Parts: sequence; C-alpha cells; structure tokens
Amino acid sequence: MSTLYLTHPDCLDHDNGFGHPERPDRLRAIERALEHEAFHNLIREQAPLGTLEQAALAHPQAYVERIAAAAPAEGIVQLDADTSMSPGSLQAALRAVGAATTAVDEVMEGKVRNAFCGVRPPGHHAEKVKAMGFCLFGNAAVAAYHARQKHGAERVAVVDFDVHHGNGTQDIFWDDKDMFYGSTHQMPLYPGTGAISETGAGNIVNAPLQPGDGGSEFREAMEAVILPALERFAPDLVIVSAGFDAHARDPLANLNLVEQDFAWITKRLMEIADTSCNGRVVSLLEGGYDLQGLALSAAAHVRALMRA
Repeated sequence: MSTLYLTHPDCLDHDNGFGHPERPDRLRAIERALEHEAFHNLIREQAPLGTLEQAALAHPQAYVERIAAAAPAEGIVQLDADTSMSPGSLQAALRAVGAATTAVDEVMEGKVRNAFCGVRPPGHHAEKVKAMGFCLFGNAAVAAYHARQKHGAERVAVVDFDVHHGNGTQDIFWDDKDMFYGSTHQMPLYPGTGAISETGAGNIVNAPLQPGDGGSEFREAMEAVILPALERFAPDLVIVSAGFDAHARDPLANLNLVEQDFAWITKRLMEIADTSCNGRVVSLLEGGYDLQGLALSAAAHVRALMRA
C-alpha cells in the first residue's frame, strides 16, 4: 500500500512577518526535497478546506469563532508575542485542518497505508482556548477526535518528537483516557511544560531531554518510556506530531538529532502501528526552522513512511 502527501498552496499565505522563523519557505524546502526521484510513487493531493466545525472537535466553539474573527483584512494581527494572523492565515489553518481530517479518512478507510501532511501553521501548542507558539488550531488533536467521531476509533495516540513540548495537545487530551499523548522534547525550553510528573488521566507520557542530548539519548527515551507506553495503550490509529526542530542545525533549540534519527523513530512507530492498528499512521508537520535540516529530516521521515 501507498503513502499520501497532503498540502496546499494556501498554506504559503500564512504570513508571520519579516524575520519570523515559521515562514512559508519551510514548506517550499520540503516540496523541493520531495521532488527527488525517490518520491516518485508518493501519492500527492491538495488538502481540502477544513471547516470551523472540524476545528471545534478539539476546541470550544467560542474559541474557534474568536480565531476566525481575529483574521485581519490587511496587515498582521498579533495574538501573542510570537503568534500572529495575516489575511491568509485562517484559510491556511483550515487547509491544515482539512489535511489532517482527510488524511485520517484515507488511512482509516484503507485507501492508503499512511499519510504525511505538509501544512502550516503548526498545531501542537494551541491549547483548548489559547493560540500560542505559532499555532492556531490543534491539528493533531482535531485529527484524533475526527477519527473517533467519524470512524469509531476508540483509542487514538499522538506521539510528538518536536523539540518543544506540545502543551496544546496535552491540554486538549488531559482528561481523556482514550487519547494518548507521548512526547520527547528539550527541557527547559518553551513553553515550559512537559515534566515527567504531568500525566493527565494516566494517558500523558513525557520524556524530557536535556540541552545537548543527541540521537542516543533520544532513542533511549523513546525505547524506555514512550514506545512501551504506546504499545500498552494499543491505539486504533497513530498520529505523529512531526517536528524537526530537534535537528542539530535548528536555531531555536539545543538538541543534536540528525535525519537518521527521525527515520528511525518513524520506523519504530510504524512497527507498533503494524501490530496495533494495521499500520495506520497519520503524520502532521509541526516545527523545524533550519531549512536544510528540515528538508533532510522531512525527506527521511517520508521515505521511511513509504517503505511500509
């Protein structure tokens, strides 16, 4: 079976302003990397426009409407110190929601083996009622609740290897024992959450890494903490918050992963999905701000997905 790649040109229209690290060139770098002949068999589709109702699967309706109303007709509106909206931001965010939900549909219906969504803005910092960390809607959480609502998935797991802790996904899942969130991340670092003691309803598993840690420490944290918990949870679908800012080249943090580490964790997650849920994996782009590191890492991740 095959791998689906979902993206849309509208995701380039989200403008955070000059010099902001979460910029349209991130997607352009991934697109160039996926032009290589190794990706000839990748199924490519444009993400449909998601709906505010789909976004509200993970957020209160009032929050979703507040984000929609904040979109400016011109210029840039700051939601917090590093999170903003431009005239194209709402459309981009809804394309990200559309990509996430469509990827779930395609995978849960067995049309493809797995999927990668090359979208922006990212999502894992968006809490139930707070946009932050470059994020507007919790794309991974939306995907998880869509899998439950439309496809009857009883247990959905999100595994997050972004260098920043996904406080938003954790916040949304906190009281829901049938939603699993597992994260490796640098600590201390923005947003300041992700301690081992943060366990929610027993469904939250954090394995913080120290500044300077590299592939060996990352793999140990995954093998000793995150992956055993994931196996015990036995998900019906595995969602990946695929942030590539733990790469050694990334300017926003201090971990030293290389692209082979991202390929390794992708393969391990696929192995668990093979056992638990017929290989069903949906991956969503989160961070990654050095363009070369991002392109190499995303390519390694997608290449691993294609070898299912």
